[in-house]
Amino acid sequence: MRRFAPLGLRTRLIAAFLLVAAISAVSTAALTYQQARNAILKQSQDTAISTLRDLVDNQSVALPMDQQQLQRMVLDLGKRGQPHPWILFGEYGSLRASTNPASATSTVVTDELRRQVSDRPHGAFQRTEDRSGTLYLVVGMPTVFKHSGADQPTGVVLYAVMPLSSEQTTVDAMVAAARQGAIPGLAIAVVPALLAARSVLRPVRDMRRAALRLGEGRLDTRIEVRGADELAGLARTFNETARALEHSVSELREAEVRARRFASDVSHELRTPLAGMLAVTEVLDEAAGGFDPDTAKALCLISAETGKLAVLVEDLMEISRFDARAAELNADDVDVAESVTKSLERRHWSDERVVTDLPPDIRARLDPRRFDVVLANLVGNALKHGDAPVRVTVRTEDRPGGRRLLIDVADSGPGIAPEVLPRIFDRFFKADAARTRSAGSGLGLAITLENVRLHGGTLQAANGPVGGALFTIDMPLEAQA
Repeated sequence: MRRFAPLGLRTRLIAAFLLVAAISAVSTAALTYQQARNAILKQSQDTAISTLRDLVDNQSVALPMDQQQLQRMVLDLGKRGQPHPWILFGEYGSLRASTNPASATSTVVTDELRRQVSDRPHGAFQRTEDRSGTLYLVVGMPTVFKHSGADQPTGVVLYAVMPLSSEQTTVDAMVAAARQGAIPGLAIAVVPALLAARSVLRPVRDMRRAALRLGEGRLDTRIEVRGADELAGLARTFNETARALEHSVSELREAEVRARRFASDVSHELRTPLAGMLAVTEVLDEAAGGFDPDTAKALCLISAETGKLAVLVEDLMEISRFDARAAELNADDVDVAESVTKSLERRHWSDERVVTDLPPDIRARLDPRRFDVVLANLVGNALKHGDAPVRVTVRTEDRPGGRRLLIDVADSGPGIAPEVLPRIFDRFFKADAARTRSAGSGLGLAITLENVRLHGGTLQAANGPVGGALFTIDMPLEAQA
C-alpha cells in the first residue's frame, strides 16, 4: 500500500484557511439563497392571495349556480390575475369550470388543498410541482356570504394556479451567480492565506534555523522576538534555554579543560620520581635473591606496582595528547603483513596462540609506531580477557570513497556481554569488577580508538558469528592528514 508523504505546514495552513473560507462562503450563500428565495416567493404568493381574496370578496354569487354562471365567473376573475396571469378553476358541487380550454380540472390542485380550503373560510395555498418539474403556486379561495355576522361558505371554491417560472428563473440566476463568484472568491482568498501562512511560518523558520545552528555548536544563537503572541513567547523561551545551555556548556568545558590540564600536569610531575623509582626497583629485583623470602616478596610487589604506575602515567600522558589535539601522525608507506608480523614477534606472540591471515603485497600509509600500539592493545586484550587462539585477519575492500584496509582481531573466548558493548571504549571502564586492580589502566581501548581515528578510520567491537569478541579496524589505505 502506497503511503503519501505528509503535507508541509504551509500547505496545511493554506488548505485550512481556504477550507474555512469555502465553508463560510457556502454557508453565507446557502442562507442568503434561502432567505432571498423565500422572500421572492412570499412576495408573489402574498400578492396573488390578496388579489384573489379581494376579487372573491367583491364578487356577487347567485345560488344555486349552473354551469354557465360558474364558467362566466371563472372567466371574469381569470382575466385579473396578479402579479402574473393565472389559470383559474372553479368548483361547485359536481360542476367544474376553468380558464383553460384544454381541461376543467388541474393535476396540481390536490385533495389535500381541497381539505384545507374546506376547513378555512379565508382560503389556503400550497407550492407544488407538476410532472415536468415546473413550480406552481396554487391558491384555493371559497366564496362566502354573511349570515348572523359570520362568514358562511356558498359551496363555490375558486382555485388560482399561477406558474412561478419568472421567480424560479430569478432564484436560478442567484444560484448561478453564487456559483460563478465562488471560484474567484476562493482564488482571492489564497492571497490572505499566503500572507497568514507567511506570518505564522516566519518565526517557525527562524526557530528551525536557530535550532540547527545550536546543534552545530553555535551556542550564542538567539531569535529576534516579534510581538507578544504565543510564537513570541516560544521564541523568548528558546532564547532563555539557549542562554542557560551556553552557560552550562561553558562551565563544563572549563571544568573539562581543568581536568585535562590536571591529568597532564600530574603525569608530567610523576615521570621524574617514577624514573628514579624504576631504577631503584630494577636494582632491588637483581638483589632480591639475597634477601629472606618475605623481604624478597615485598620487593617484587613494589617492583610490580611501580611498573603498573609507570604504565598508567604513560597512558595518561598519551590520552592527554589526544585531548589537547597534540598527537601527530608520522605516516609512512608500510607493508601491512610485515608490520603485523613484527608487532607479534616483538611481544613473542608468534606461537600457536595467535593465528594470522596476512595477504601479501598490501601496502598502506600508516604511522608504524601508532599502528603497533593499536595491534598490540587489541591482541593483548584478546589474549588477556578472551581465549586463544586469537585470529588476526587483514583484507581490503573497494568502496566508492576509495580502497579500505580492514583488520579483524577475533578471540575464542565467551565474547562481550551486550550491556558492556556500548561502553567498551570508555576511559577507565572495566567490564569485570574483579579487574579494578589488574595490570591494565582501563585506557588501552580508548587509546587504541584515538589512534585509529587519527588515521581517519573507525574501530568497532562486536561478538563474532561463532562466539568470541571481534574488533574490526576500518582505515583508508591512504592516511588522513
